[in-house]
Amino acid sequence: MPAPARSTVATSTRRRTSRTSEAQRAKLENYYRQMLLIRRFEERAQRSYLQAYIGGYCHLNLGEEAAIVGLLDALDPQDYLFTNYREHGYAIAKGIEPERVMAELYGRTDGVSKGWGGSMHMFDVEHRLLGGYGIVGGQLPIATGTALALQYQDRSEVVMCTMGDGTTAIGAFHESLNLAALWELPIVYVIINNGLGMGTDVAHASAEPELYKRAAAYRMLSARVDGADPEATASAALQAVEAARGGKPYLLEVMTERLRGHSVVDPARYRSADETARLKGADPVALFAARLLERGVLDQAALDSMDAEATTRIDAVAQFAEASPEPDVSTLFDHTYATPVPNDSRRLPGRPLFAPAPFPGRPS
Repeated sequence: MPAPARSTVATSTRRRTSRTSEAQRAKLENYYRQMLLIRRFEERAQRSYLQAYIGGYCHLNLGEEAAIVGLLDALDPQDYLFTNYREHGYAIAKGIEPERVMAELYGRTDGVSKGWGGSMHMFDVEHRLLGGYGIVGGQLPIATGTALALQYQDRSEVVMCTMGDGTTAIGAFHESLNLAALWELPIVYVIINNGLGMGTDVAHASAEPELYKRAAAYRMLSARVDGADPEATASAALQAVEAARGGKPYLLEVMTERLRGHSVVDPARYRSADETARLKGADPVALFAARLLERGVLDQAALDSMDAEATTRIDAVAQFAEASPEPDVSTLFDHTYATPVPNDSRRLPGRPLFAPAPFPGRPS
């Protein structure tokens, strides 16, 4: 009698394992598909910037693709995301159509912020991406306040707030972590540590280069994870999100590489030849493709097909952005405030704040 029972259990286990394996295979394929889409998008953004389709500043996520995909996989659709100015990939991974992201880079009306935000200032309430902040650390107090609002309203969402490594040296970082820990806010602070604050490496900018350890000053949970591995990043991020949802704010440090300069126009001359050569072997997209091949999740033909699909999609994305109309200057102030504000100024650049009073004897 015991033997059939053991056989039944073993069969059931094998079936569960097979189903789990299939689900995991689909998840890994989706990770790679998203990473490729972000990579091809950012490469096209770089090209478009050099062709003068994009103005202002433009900071790319090249080298950060695995970290983005892993982090966003841990969030529910209703959770909130705040980022800094290196945000294109995050917007795409949060579910915003690449066409709208590229149109925003082009400054067109179909963009995420109607063409007035550009690369650094994307905002989409529907997808709960609340910026895009050009000022270093500008997102931290606002993200912390959002977490306080969620707690005050007894809601279940969490906030994820990403930042660069250089942000950990400013006052708003410490003030935000302190308040989050004191008030037990539902927020995950994420340090994207690519080793460089613009052109200065972390070891020369921080007395404690293991940045996640700064959470200890506020008795906050923290961890460091390999941002070149989307699976490891997703696992660490899920642990952080679950802790935050339970009222324990979290600091997660994600180690990544920045494959290009600080912005599109930065030639990164501060890097040595050895460092540049090392980065060629640190490409997270190539590393993850090799892992999928080794594990038998995808073969080379599938990888090539997915790459061609991403390239074709991004070609269409760029065509959409180029065809989108430019905003009329009269709409410049339409979205300055969420609701009407008395006496808000709609003065265009170069115009006086008040009309000058006429001199005596001069016609008005």
